[in-house]
Amino acid sequence: MYKYYKDNLSGERLKRVYEIAPERVRQYLEAETTHVVERIERGSTVLELGCGYGRILPRLADKGGTVIGIDTSFDSLLLGRRELGRLSRCHLLCMDAAALAFSDRGFDCVVCIQNGISAFHADQHELIREAARVTRRGGTVLFSTYAGRFWDDRLEWFGLQAEAGLLGEIDYDKTGDGVIVCKDGFTATTVRPSTFLALTQGLDAEVRLVEVDESSLFCEITPR
Repeated sequence: MYKYYKDNLSGERLKRVYEIAPERVRQYLEAETTHVVERIERGSTVLELGCGYGRILPRLADKGGTVIGIDTSFDSLLLGRRELGRLSRCHLLCMDAAALAFSDRGFDCVVCIQNGISAFHADQHELIREAARVTRRGGTVLFSTYAGRFWDDRLEWFGLQAEAGLLGEIDYDKTGDGVIVCKDGFTATTVRPSTFLALTQGLDAEVRLVEVDESSLFCEITPR
């Protein structure tokens, strides 16, 4: 399914996803980004997993020091390089979030928002463990998913994407309980609080779950 994003929801098409977002979704996106920025210490070295075209990288760079965004879509990364212009502290790399080519403990903060933990359709244990591996002791790892109470607004947004031809037609007979299914095979899931706790079991880290704006559920990890 990661391939679906590379082939169908990358570059300008991905940008269009955010351009058509209704007001409540825009509030969700802003609240999610603001929460991340508040958790970043000034001057930090930050890594964003699944950065797309770098939508939030300037906000991260305003607070942090060096910011690196990774994605597997060349189209999105090329658009990002055009969009970011001469922001010298933002760097874009093509890389798999489940197999990071970085040394241990190299980042102060690692960020994976906008439900990336589900959208990547990668091994979620590996995503979390790789993120924790490259984060310094006492640093911060932030994963977010959609909050349950945001279901109606999320479904409306995905419906607008389908109407715009960015996604396949939604199969409403198969859609529900946090899962959106499209007739072209695309499936969008979420992570429940209990699943986050299960995924982080065994990590040498403090783990905290935080709901933001009744729209995002954050799993915040502090490696020891």
